[in-house]
Amino acid sequence: MSRLFVRRRRQLQADEENRLSLFAIRSSESTRRRPVEEDPADIRLEFQRDRDRILHARSFRRLKHKTQVFVPHVGDHPRTRLTHTLEVGQLARTIARSLGLNEDLAEAVAIGHDLGHTAFGHTGETVLDEILRGGNPEVKLPEAVVAEVGRFKHNYQSLRVVDLLERRYDSPGLNLTDQVREAILKHTTWKVDYHFPLPDREGLFLNQPCHLEGQAVAIADEIAQQTHDLEDGLRARSVELETVEELAAAQRVIETIGSDRYYGERNWIRQNTLVRGLIRLFISDVVAASAERIRGFLEQHEIGDHADFVRLSRAVSQTAVWMSPEIAELFDELKSFIYARIINQGPVSRQDWRARKVLTALFGTYWTAPATLPDYLLRRAAEECALPYLRDLPLKRIAGTVAERYHSSSGFARLIVDHLAGMSDRFALEEYRRLQLPSPEQDLTTI
Repeated sequence: MSRLFVRRRRQLQADEENRLSLFAIRSSESTRRRPVEEDPADIRLEFQRDRDRILHARSFRRLKHKTQVFVPHVGDHPRTRLTHTLEVGQLARTIARSLGLNEDLAEAVAIGHDLGHTAFGHTGETVLDEILRGGNPEVKLPEAVVAEVGRFKHNYQSLRVVDLLERRYDSPGLNLTDQVREAILKHTTWKVDYHFPLPDREGLFLNQPCHLEGQAVAIADEIAQQTHDLEDGLRARSVELETVEELAAAQRVIETIGSDRYYGERNWIRQNTLVRGLIRLFISDVVAASAERIRGFLEQHEIGDHADFVRLSRAVSQTAVWMSPEIAELFDELKSFIYARIINQGPVSRQDWRARKVLTALFGTYWTAPATLPDYLLRRAAEECALPYLRDLPLKRIAGTVAERYHSSSGFARLIVDHLAGMSDRFALEEYRRLQLPSPEQDLTTI
């Protein structure tokens, strides 16, 4: 009798077909770089499976110790890269559900979009890119290495993580669907010819806009980032609530709520009400404006069913799922305000300086003295870059081997960057102390 209540994969696919709009991607349309062995007991649809693979990845767990704007280890409440990711997932699902898009696909993309982000927020990303393009005066790579190694950008690194660096199966990577891979890369700006070593460019459609579910994640990422950075800044006293309330977006929220009711509450209630109101303002506008754009596209091309849309789906604008021009103007004002009054302020600038110092020093140490790297990374250098394994060499040969072989290898420079990009803030700081500030109290067994 209980079998009557179990919804098997075929029924779940039928349910999905019935509830999705004609412009949503079906799980049955998903593609992967490598086939997945079918398990009759696995009732999940394809994008659910991707979400689960990301959720169990080590790179996902490390997000809890990576900075968003305010360093997480100085207080319990500032957002981390992990909580940011969860908030993006929540907003993306809301947008997807309202528009009839595939929520499972949107959630999988949201959960994986920042896996390649560095420690210390966007400063870490900037430092690694400067080093690789030869722009860091403290770490000078050979010109031949700079010409070959490529650049660094976190969305490209996120794809590198899920395609190559995560090791949970017989083959490298998580073998995610192409639809998830594409949207992970395209959650922020990308270029067709960006100089970055993507393991596999197939299925990414680099010269075309992202699908609508991916666009929902991109705008959810923007909204989550600005609203939670504002809330964290208010809690940190980087800016006063009264100043924020002067912004046009805040005035729109207060007008909607009613100024008598809004200003009648205590200060912390006003603050929370304002942040909630801003999220509601932006998300509601995205849904309404996007629905209108998509309707216009369907009418323009006389699309009447899903098959028609699939044939023309790549002609959709990259900003089909986005705000209206009016609300986008309010959002841009808020974004500029947050940068000037919260991000570009003393406490955050001090964190950024420390991040630059730590990551530059760590890269310089690993590059100059590769023997300081853990054994497993030196084995990877031997296997993936065809370099001699330093632990097997006589001590007198190490310096010459490093100078001749390691310092001419762009693959070795990229290996260091992969290692640094995966570090949490806490691990990077501990490693910096071990290598740059040695003390007799250090436990050598942890090295």
